[in-house]
Amino acid sequence: MTIAALSSAQTRSPRDGLQPLGDLVGTWRGTGAPIGSREEQQKGFWVESLECGWKFKGTDAWLVLAFDKSKHYKAGELRYQTDKDRYQLSLTPLAGPAIVLHGELKNKILTLTSEDEKDRLVFTLLHENRFLYRHERRAEGKTAYAKIFQVGATKEGVPFAKGAGGPECVVTGGLGTSPVTYLGKTYYVCCSGCRDEFAANPAMYVKEFEAKKAKK
Repeated sequence: MTIAALSSAQTRSPRDGLQPLGDLVGTWRGTGAPIGSREEQQKGFWVESLECGWKFKGTDAWLVLAFDKSKHYKAGELRYQTDKDRYQLSLTPLAGPAIVLHGELKNKILTLTSEDEKDRLVFTLLHENRFLYRHERRAEGKTAYAKIFQVGATKEGVPFAKGAGGPECVVTGGLGTSPVTYLGKTYYVCCSGCRDEFAANPAMYVKEFEAKKAKK
């Protein structure tokens, strides 16, 4: 990374860095299956739900993940590391120690690799109401990763064929789904975390939101 690029990366806040992943916010229904024969996929098939929302503490911001009926994970936190211009995902599996992965987002594909480079999670953002994630593993002495399982997720309460559009979250710029008011005017937020953050700092976010609108 050049000095100029590094300087630019360091000026991005955690919230700014995570905005490109804002489509993940919401409640998702995931259908998963292991990689293998048709029989193996049918036998190992499962349905899970995933809820993703924003959390804030001062100037820090991150995304929290809560899994239900997953065969692999309980919870997770996705952060943007401003000093390294990269993403960090900390996952709590159903069994065993926490998993920490790091990586980059390119062309709506977030690729995260474990510290020992043996495991990799790849998130493919298809559009605002559909994404895929898969787990890959690299065998000892190998350079290529092999797929272990894949989950396809569809956002609950949103028609699959629905195109982009709708109100913008006043806090993060994502798709606004819930109305909030300030000085008699209605704005929108995308999750409970953004609703609480807006309630704590409404004037700041309205000023920022209106300034952004004026530039468009």
